[in-house]
Amino acid sequence: MLTLLEIVKRTSDFFDKRGIEQPRLNAELVIGHALGLDRMQLYLQFERLMTEAELVGVRGKVRRRGAREPLQYVLGTTAFHDLVLEVDRRVLAPRPETEQLIERIRERVEPGPTRIIDLGTGSGAIALALAQVFPKAAVVGVDSSSKALEVARANAGSNSLGDRVVFVESDWFDRIDPSERFDLIVSNPPYLSEREWSEAPPEVREHEPRSALVADDDGYGALEAVLEAARDRIEPGGHLFLETGMDQHARLVATARGLGYAEVESLHDWSGRDRFLVASGPEWASQ
Repeated sequence: MLTLLEIVKRTSDFFDKRGIEQPRLNAELVIGHALGLDRMQLYLQFERLMTEAELVGVRGKVRRRGAREPLQYVLGTTAFHDLVLEVDRRVLAPRPETEQLIERIRERVEPGPTRIIDLGTGSGAIALALAQVFPKAAVVGVDSSSKALEVARANAGSNSLGDRVVFVESDWFDRIDPSERFDLIVSNPPYLSEREWSEAPPEVREHEPRSALVADDDGYGALEAVLEAARDRIEPGGHLFLETGMDQHARLVATARGLGYAEVESLHDWSGRDRFLVASGPEWASQ
């Protein structure tokens, strides 16, 4: 029989050989989840012997992570902003950069918007976080995937936001009433090129939904579609925020200005790279 600590060490070594970053942390999180223990509880039980029944439960989750399934999928949930979200193969696992997008919006959008739409909502992460940040706003989350919307609606319910956010199955604005306008439009659309997709780590390439990551026109297709669609749906003085890929901003800024947006600016992420694009309502909208 092996102690819990020995199992953690063996799992960490296994993850390391499989090319998983932070193998010890992954081992502790996966094993703790399988045993129903948080990390502090795990540490306090390091010397106890593992039963065969416990090992059976641990092995299944270790195999999944060893196959480079995203940690968030193995655990079944992930933290995002002040939310706990269910995530699985139906949706992308929210990235830390997207949490920074929420903070950028909080910093720059005042007074609080009254009508918000999140295009390509996936797990509902952005829509639900914005509902918390702007409690007086009506929030709509749209996605073309009915399976993704199942996850989003479940997350709204589990975070007590089911009465604050409406989810609609739609390809961008296609099923949104043409008369509706929004003072905050947000999107984290697909923006990877085929080359970037082929070079992505196995967690992304082999497990996450490709349609939520890869766009045509070398990664620009969805971003420019959102820019074009949003120009007729944004209120004068409203804002459009996009999360984008790196090295895309020169073309996106030119596209936004060509469409008549009043102010267009690139914003950095934590690494100092252009990650977010913010544009104000088109110049003609206030005329």
